[in-house]
Amino acid sequence: MKITSVKTAASTGHTLHMWVRIETDAGITGFGEAVHGGYQAIAIVKELEERLVGQDPFAIDALFEGLRRSLVFEGGASGALITALTGIEIALWDLKGKALKVPIYELMGGKFRDDIRVYCDCEVSPGMNMAEVQAVVDEVLEAGFTALKVDLDIRAYGHTGTETGWYDKDKFNMTPNKWEHDRMVQLAEMVVKAAGKDVDVACDLHTRLDKHSAIRLCKDLEHLQLMWLEEPIPPENVAVMAEITRSTTVPICAGENLFLRHGFREVFEKQALDIIMPDIPKCGGLSECRKIAEMADIYSIPFAPHNVSSPLGTMASAQVCGTVPNFLILEFHWFNRMEYWNTVTDGGNIIQNGRIKLTDRPGIGLELNEEVARKYQYPNTTWFE
Repeated sequence: MKITSVKTAASTGHTLHMWVRIETDAGITGFGEAVHGGYQAIAIVKELEERLVGQDPFAIDALFEGLRRSLVFEGGASGALITALTGIEIALWDLKGKALKVPIYELMGGKFRDDIRVYCDCEVSPGMNMAEVQAVVDEVLEAGFTALKVDLDIRAYGHTGTETGWYDKDKFNMTPNKWEHDRMVQLAEMVVKAAGKDVDVACDLHTRLDKHSAIRLCKDLEHLQLMWLEEPIPPENVAVMAEITRSTTVPICAGENLFLRHGFREVFEKQALDIIMPDIPKCGGLSECRKIAEMADIYSIPFAPHNVSSPLGTMASAQVCGTVPNFLILEFHWFNRMEYWNTVTDGGNIIQNGRIKLTDRPGIGLELNEEVARKYQYPNTTWFE
């Protein structure tokens, strides 16, 4: 079997969702998905097609690493180039599973679990009162989720402070004022109360804070027993992240903006995080993220992937989550766009009662519904041309 073409399309999902379709001379087709690569990732896949045509699609790791090494001087360690390779890699796994008539998890050594626990990223905003927070949380719990996440970072919602009489400060300043700090604590307290004692709650900060602000916030959240506090600071300074992690009993989680296992090495060596969350359809793909999870397991660190993908990328991530012992939970980001979620693949809503069942369907286990996906075609992109 040889690769005959590698094409892309893109839909408006969580920003741009790039679809990769790989065809072979045996008539078997594999689909992949990659996120946060933008137009650049599409251009990179187009450039790489000629290097892939004629190759053995079963040699997944060799193809990935060969392309990455050949592009090392063009940014072959992070960013859109790795994301482009990720879309190709996932499509190759789907193709191989279909050719061998087995799900991907069987090709990765089999599964540790039959289903994958999922948490819901829900739309709680700083302007809400307790009744409004309760309504949002109740809707999520009624859908069967036993874990959820909310965003605490005030400025992510364009807060200006006019209601408290002070003016919007420098947007580059990463120190929240007293109102912002107190409101973040209050919001977390309301969500935990609304969720109840049997529901896990995580809070996200989107790298908005500086070191002393993050430590102060952690201290004031310790009584809530959060599942984790996510990305309190930017990921560039691993030593500072480690200092924050050691300063608090709140588990610190990050990793969605790191690439490849090389991007996590220093994190592990410095024990800088309690939980890691690589974004599988962004940072290297299925094989690479399984290696990241295995590295984490050596350091007794749970694996809780970040995920803003469609059901296709989500189910691909679930294949990896099923094959590693230290899996904790997987993200779901589509609660308010269920029409897209339910129709863009042939699987409908793959999450039932807060879990994704690993089926015996070959490959990823889902097929892209191209008719639906094209209704959401991303501006200024081609469609598998």
